[in-house]
Amino acid sequence: MRVEVDLQACAGHGQCAATAPGVFALDDDGFVLPVGEISEDARDEALQGAAACPEHAIEVVE
Repeated sequence: MRVEVDLQACAGHGQCAATAPGVFALDDDGFVLPVGEISEDARDEALQGAAACPEHAIEVVE
């Protein structure tokens, strides 16, 4: 399972990291860092973080 982030679409709102800090981190400018592979245990948190993105820039791929 992996998290794909459209870095072009990310506007730096930071809602992903605020909602799912165990999965998402932000760079110094507030933009989400690439995530890549995640464990099954992180699935629900990743989905919540992706859903919080107002730009729909995050997808959890199973």
